[in-house]
Order: sequence, then structure tokens, then C-alpha cells
Amino acid sequence: MRVVATGLLVAMAGLYLLARALIGAHPAWGFVRAFAEAAMVGGLADWFAVTALFRHPLGLPIPHTAIIPRNKDRIGDNLATFLRENFLTASIVARRMRRLDLATAAGRFLAQPPESQGRLREGASRLVANVLEALDQERLGGMVKGAIATRLRALDVSPMIGQALGAAMAEDRHVPLLDSVIVWVGRTLDANEGLVRAMVSKRAGAIMRWTGLDEKLANSIVDGLRRLVDEIVADPAHPLRAKAEEALARLADDLQHDPEMQAKVARLRDEILANPAITRWIDGLWESARAGLLRAARDPQATMAGKFGEALRQLGDTLQQDARLRHTINQFARRAMVGTVASYGDAIVRLVSDTIRGWDARTITGRLESAVGRDLQYIRINGTIVGGLVGLALHAIDLLL
Repeated sequence: MRVVATGLLVAMAGLYLLARALIGAHPAWGFVRAFAEAAMVGGLADWFAVTALFRHPLGLPIPHTAIIPRNKDRIGDNLATFLRENFLTASIVARRMRRLDLATAAGRFLAQPPESQGRLREGASRLVANVLEALDQERLGGMVKGAIATRLRALDVSPMIGQALGAAMAEDRHVPLLDSVIVWVGRTLDANEGLVRAMVSKRAGAIMRWTGLDEKLANSIVDGLRRLVDEIVADPAHPLRAKAEEALARLADDLQHDPEMQAKVARLRDEILANPAITRWIDGLWESARAGLLRAARDPQATMAGKFGEALRQLGDTLQQDARLRHTINQFARRAMVGTVASYGDAIVRLVSDTIRGWDARTITGRLESAVGRDLQYIRINGTIVGGLVGLALHAIDLLL
């Protein structure tokens, strides 16, 4: 377009010279000369105006030229202020987000994915797979496993166990466990009856063994223990049950409030995590997770066709049908966006301002001229044509007067 505009100006100069040479041949050449002369003036004036925006015309330091390079910092600041006041304000973003139903759009996308999602999914899957395979697995695995171990060591499990035990006891959910322990004690006694009899016989004196009293004593002990276990099983209000529940309640309280008990649990936790078996379990956990991610990334169609894909489709249906869930998600998205703008809006506009400040004059001139240069050359063309028409009109008025 610059070539067209400049070529039109040159054409007007040639037409002017031709009309001036033939002006005596016919009066019409006077109109041609007036048109070409005024067109040159208009074209040159607009060329000067357009050029003065971006650089000094002909390299001459004429005042009020090269406007954009000289004022690029102020332009950047004004652009940043414009963005901040008209786009990145909490009220404007909230008003815009209020009209958007992101939850419904997400639900529709998940429930009935468009055709383009296949290509999008494959591209994203390839990217994820390439990233996972390109990363140093020893370093990445060490970071992940170290993070898991650190989080487990930082976990204060004692209060959680105490709260869980207290909640279970409040709802009598500990009773089946207590019954199971009692039944286990009874079975253990039956399985080790011979051991009990041998212990009684070993500790009995020679006279008791000679008279056979050790056998009667062992029978009495075994039968007494069996009756005790049967009574505890049959009687929910048995005193030993009450003692056991009292001990459990005290344990739940100590786990939550006793520093000494909490320290013991913490030491036990650290000993368990230091066990090589737990280390191997964490290693296997990471390897399984990485292998699963790679399988899903390499074959997204199979992943989406399985339970994971079905879960996503069900989520999409739920988002479209549950109005309260949609409202909650949209409200969360709106608040998150408004909060982001309120917290980082100044940083965003400062990034715009600092980026423009960091450009040199040639860079910003070239980018702006590339963006609007075509229309600016139309200004030159229009100036040439309009100038010529004005000159033609003035010549006609001069002849009439």
C-alpha cells in the first residue's frame, strides 16, 4: 500500500508536468493541471502527517515529528491505565462473569464432547507423555517420593486417631471391634489350651503333680477363662467391657491432648516411615502413578472409554441438571476471577507498561506501523484524491469569477 500511495503521488507529479506543458493546447489542460497540483499538495501533506507519527520525515529533526518513538513510554503508561480502568477492575469483571455460565458450558463439553475435542485431547496427551518421558525420572521420582515422605512425616496423626476413636465410640461403632477382640481371645485360648496346662503343671509342686491336683487346677483355670470370655460376649454391660471402653476413651483423650502420648505416636510414625518396606511401598506408588499417567497419555481414547471417561460424562450430566451445583461453580469462578483481578490487576498492567518501556523505538514503530500501516497508506491515497478534487473545484470557481 505504501508503493501504491507513493506511486499515485508520482503519477500526479507526472500528470502536472504533462498538463503544464500542454496547457496552451486546450483549456481542459488547465483543469488537469489544477487537479494534479492540488493532488500533489494533498498527498505530500498526508505523507508528512503519516510519516511524522513514526519517524522524522526525510530524517530532518522537525519539531513534533517522530511522535510515537518520542512518546512510547507515555503511550505504554496510558495504555496500561486504559486497561486497568476499563477492563481489569473488579466491578467490570464481576459484571462480565455474571453473564457467563461456565458450569453449563463445561457440563455440555464433558457430556457431549465436540469433534474437535479428539484432536485437542490427542495433542494434549502427546504433550503430557512427552513431558513425562523427557523429565529426569530419578530426579523427578526422588522429588515426588521425597515430597510424599515429607508430607507423611509432617502429618500429626495422633489427634486424628484420637478424634476418629472418640467419634466411633460416640456412635458405638467400636462395639463390633471390641466383640471381635473378645472372640479372638476365646479362640486363642482354645488354640493354646495345651500351653496353659503345661505352664500350670510346670509351676506346680511335685506333690501336686503326684496327686494329680495340677490337672484339676489347670482345668479350673481353663474353664474359668472360657466362662469369663462367654460372659463378656453375652453381656454388653459386663464390668470388663466397661473397663475396656473406659481405657479406650482415655486413650482417645490422651491421643488428642497428652503431649507425651503424641510424642510416642510421632516416634512410632517416624519408625514406620523409616522401615525399608514403607520406602519400597512409596517407590511402587510413584512408579504405578507414573505408569498410569503414561498409559492414559499414550492412549486417551481408551482412557476416556473406560471408567474415567464415564465418570467425566456423568459429571457433565450432573453439571447440566443440578442448578445448585452450577450456581456454586459459577459463583466460585466469578469470585476467583474477581479476586485474581483485584490482587494481580496492577501487576498485569505494570507488565504491559514495563514491556512497552523495554522496547526500543524501532521495535514499537515497526509493530504499530505493521498493525495500522495499511489504513495509514489509504489516508495518503485519499488525501491525494481529495486534494485533487478540491484543486479542481477551486480552479472552476476561479474561472467562474
